Amino acid sequence: MKVREAVRAILITPNAEVLLMRVRPPARDDSFWITPGGGIESGETFEKCLRRELDEELGLTQFDLGPLVWRRQHTFDWGGQRGRQSEWFYVVAVDRFAPIMSDPHEAETVQEFRWWHVSELLETAERLAPPTLGKIVSEYLIEGPPAGSLEVDVLED
Repeated sequence: MKVREAVRAILITPNAEVLLMRVRPPARDDSFWITPGGGIESGETFEKCLRRELDEELGLTQFDLGPLVWRRQHTFDWGGQRGRQSEWFYVVAVDRFAPIMSDPHEAETVQEFRWWHVSELLETAERLAPPTLGKIVSEYLIEGPPAGSLEVDVLED
């Protein structure tokens, strides 16, 4: 089993919109929506990794890293291989922009980008990863960042 650590950005506009990417895993017919981000490379901090990933996936280079709002450990299949990923989700406040993908490897699985209003995230029948993303964003917008240490949600597909 492949094991890795990853960091993800929940990009939120002043109008409570969140940017998601629709991805289709290799050798599968289904797709789902995820937040931008990816695997931490050797020697990278969470922030350095997120800066690299947001540049590669979105062309976003200027931003302030916001608070950590959620953590999970996710076990899943990707490209015929079982993997386990520990993930840290940070808020990044942004103005709405048009994403520009520059990573050819990522471009093979990303089908589209979409800005979602938080109300859409709470009501959609589309598959989101994490499934509770609408709740996470809504709680952050109402209550601010979580206080104290975060529990790790465990999900196995």
